[in-house]
Amino acid sequence: MQKQATTLEGVYIITPQVFGDNRGWFCETYTVEKFHQIGIDTVFVQDNQSYSKGKNTIRGLHFQNQPAAQVKLLRCTRGKILDVVVDIRKGSPQYGKWLSVELSAENKKMIYIPKGFAHGFLTLSEDVEVQYKVDHLYSPEHDRSILFNDPDIGIDWGIENPILSEKDLKAPLLKESDVNYVFGENC
Repeated sequence: MQKQATTLEGVYIITPQVFGDNRGWFCETYTVEKFHQIGIDTVFVQDNQSYSKGKNTIRGLHFQNQPAAQVKLLRCTRGKILDVVVDIRKGSPQYGKWLSVELSAENKKMIYIPKGFAHGFLTLSEDVEVQYKVDHLYSPEHDRSILFNDPDIGIDWGIENPILSEKDLKAPLLKESDVNYVFGENC
């Protein structure tokens, strides 16, 4: 298991060790011990899975407000996605900054996203499955979104007309949201 730092402090790319032979391959995607060894001590309490049938589907940007904030460990198990993370911690030197990484069934990479970050992804292929672990249960009253094309954030999704849910189409801009993360205080 390897942990690679990204341009957003606290966000990591995790690459599992893959063992292959003439039958196929095997890898451990999560073990408490191996994550402790690379400095991640998060206790996950819920696993989620999503399916997107069409290419160019955007899901996000999503997060849960405090006190139900979630750490996420996410991987793409079928197809390919452009995964996007945005720092939404008020007062952070990286506030409003974003990064993207390609996750796929083929590269088997995962992304670790701490509290204080919004998350979304774009499907780069048809028939995409994404699986992720969270450290806090889903809480509808704390569930929030930010508009995927917020001009103040300026994410380059690389497409013109994405497929979006009604919820994501109506999401507020970051500056109009009620995000309650404060850098250094609650995340």
